[in-house]
Amino acid sequence: MIGIILALLAGLLMSVQGVFNTRVMDSSNMWATNSWVHLTAFITSIGIWFFSGREDLFSVFSVENKVYLLGGVIGAFITYTVIKSISGLGPAFATMLILIAQLVVSCLIEALGLFGTEKLCLEWSKLIGVILMIAGIIIFKK
Repeated sequence: MIGIILALLAGLLMSVQGVFNTRVMDSSNMWATNSWVHLTAFITSIGIWFFSGREDLFSVFSVENKVYLLGGVIGAFITYTVIKSISGLGPAFATMLILIAQLVVSCLIEALGLFGTEKLCLEWSKLIGVILMIAGIIIFKK
């Protein structure tokens, strides 16, 4: 149950963040906005780390596959693409396309067992669900 609540909260926060970031960019520029977003995220994360137990901060470097350390780099490009898509398409349509892309890629990651995830069978019901989501986007746009 906590997973469902946190997933819904993540979706809510990502939607609001995308719009906030787009509004900041309106009065600034893309890379200043992106830098601000990640600087404030860094400060927030360090603050939470400082007050929540202070486990070894550098243990992140003990991850076996060092490519996983590129999450922040990917995050910079996520922020860029979200801002640009929201400013070009509007929050609702951009979010729908972002969600369908996330779902398709996540299903592929699970089906192929990529990045250390458990390999799961791609079921027809998941494929039908994706098709229904795409149909929903088409209906939404009409």
